[in-house]
Amino acid sequence: MLAELLQRIESREATIAVIGLGYVGLPLIDAFQHSGFRMLGYDIDPQKVEALNAGRSYIKHVSSDRVSEWRKSGRFEATSDADRLAAADAIIICVPTPLTDSRDPDLTFIEKTGETIASRLRPDQLVVLESTTYPTTTRDVLLPILLKSGLEPGQFYLAYSPEREDPGNPVYSAARIPKVVGGLDEASLRAAADLYRTAVVEVVEVSSPEVAEAAKILENTYRAVNIALVNELKVLFDRMNLDVWEVIDAAKTKPFGFQAFYPGPGLGGHCIPIDPFYLTWLARRQGLSTRFIELAGEVNSRMPEFVISKVAEALNDHGKPIRGSRICLLGVAYKKDVDDPRESPSFVLMEMLKARGAELTYNDPHIPFIKPMRQHNLPRMESQELTSEFLRSQDCILVATDHSTYDFEAIAKDAQLIVDTRNATKSVTDRSNIRKA
Repeated sequence: MLAELLQRIESREATIAVIGLGYVGLPLIDAFQHSGFRMLGYDIDPQKVEALNAGRSYIKHVSSDRVSEWRKSGRFEATSDADRLAAADAIIICVPTPLTDSRDPDLTFIEKTGETIASRLRPDQLVVLESTTYPTTTRDVLLPILLKSGLEPGQFYLAYSPEREDPGNPVYSAARIPKVVGGLDEASLRAAADLYRTAVVEVVEVSSPEVAEAAKILENTYRAVNIALVNELKVLFDRMNLDVWEVIDAAKTKPFGFQAFYPGPGLGGHCIPIDPFYLTWLARRQGLSTRFIELAGEVNSRMPEFVISKVAEALNDHGKPIRGSRICLLGVAYKKDVDDPRESPSFVLMEMLKARGAELTYNDPHIPFIKPMRQHNLPRMESQELTSEFLRSQDCILVATDHSTYDFEAIAKDAQLIVDTRNATKSVTDRSNIRKA
């Protein structure tokens, strides 16, 4: 039975369903669609389904032109009809894995997706979980739900392959990033590895889903810890009147033993601010504490307070308090040149400034408006055009995201005051109105 699935994969006769049509799901569809597979995109959001079937994209790094090409090929369709999943040979799960209010893992989306699949699971289907999660999720959470189908392992195949995305970096599209794959058993590993080999540059097989899950957590915790280190050094070096960015640039000239990480106003994106908490939660369940990781989380979470203190200090030098000052944030995406605002520290900065009485505006060329959010107490806002008149009217420009489209030389000429959290203004000629944070 496995041989038939492998043959369908090799011949590109297999249909692949991707559940979750967001920042992970769409690039994955693009990679498999480019390899010649029939693709079915499933999402419970009818607006996403409608947009994709009309050939429109809603994320920057998968263009509408590309989605139109999928549709014209006749090998892609989006749907909210879960019964269509039964026709797929492989089902890949790319749903969110947020934290609860108490910073515990929230696997609700995985659990509900598993139930949706279980009621339609048929023999010889491959199910792959890509959502970032803690080790044992595939085996201990998803598998028991799938067993409700009445099928046993061996009658279907189950694997974990962590998503790897670098939005805004054209060098590393989904097809160009190696995929780690761990299967529930040898047959599952073979099916999942053969599937991904058709679409990505390299497949790295590991011994179990738990190893693959742990690898993803390690990748992001590594970044979180090292970012915390440079964030803490930024505060120390600021006290010593040393430029942390200059220090890092000097250190990275060493050709071995050092990798440059850079400070910022806080952590953003879906993975790095969240994944370490999955690991600390798992450690507590094992009766252990991960003090190093927890300390890194504390350091990173304090960075918005440091930024606000630098804004207050800079305004004070101009004889102004935060209350009543007109402050514009440049960039609300979590990183440069993307349209992804998930977990962006900009929203924390905006909340803190709003609470202190600032007259708040923002500009982001990739995010034209901000909707009211459950996690943040902010009104609906629209991105403001950076005209000379607007810049001159602001008491402070706070650089939170250093998009490449920003002309900082021109901005600096009109701005009364700039507080830069990203070292984005390092090449500006006249720096008399610029403060780093």
